[in-house]
Amino acid sequence: MEIFQVEGTLVCTQRVEGLRHSSLRVLKSTSGKLQVAVDPVGVNPGNWVFTASGSAARYAAESFEVLTDLTVCGIIDDWPSQDETPDSADATASA
Repeated sequence: MEIFQVEGTLVCTQRVEGLRHSSLRVLKSTSGKLQVAVDPVGVNPGNWVFTASGSAARYAAESFEVLTDLTVCGIIDDWPSQDETPDSADATASA
């Protein structure tokens, strides 16, 4: 599992049958790398989410028939701001 921030929605008018009508989201990692994920949860831009990848992503997409290797599994309710990563929060607390 990895943690990402939702950048926005990806709109595709043409897709393979294996994606059906899945909602697609653009996610950004803490290092700035962009990924596209299937979203069965219903996330909004700015949300912090955790994801499943590989074969677990297909199960998390509510159907093993959905062709994905990255799926949003949940919205994180409490996550440090962009300026405060988990590592910097620990360093500040111990200083």
